Amino acid sequence: MDIKGHINKIVEEVTKNPNIKEQFEKEPVKVVEKIIGIDLPDDIVMKIVDGARAKLTIDSVSKAADTLKGIFK
Repeated sequence: MDIKGHINKIVEEVTKNPNIKEQFEKEPVKVVEKIIGIDLPDDIVMKIVDGARAKLTIDSVSKAADTLKGIFK
């Protein structure tokens, strides 16, 4: 099972669709299972949810840092 691939797929869907992002914030397990299209064991789903949340946070921080760099140039 390619957990990293699933995480990337979730992050891609969440970042390009605000409705999915809002739903992911409220019901991440349902969103993951809907996007992936398979019913996975809870422990696997939670790894994907945690990984997607972490990647989304890192991406947000990176964008904010890039914006700040642009301000101080």
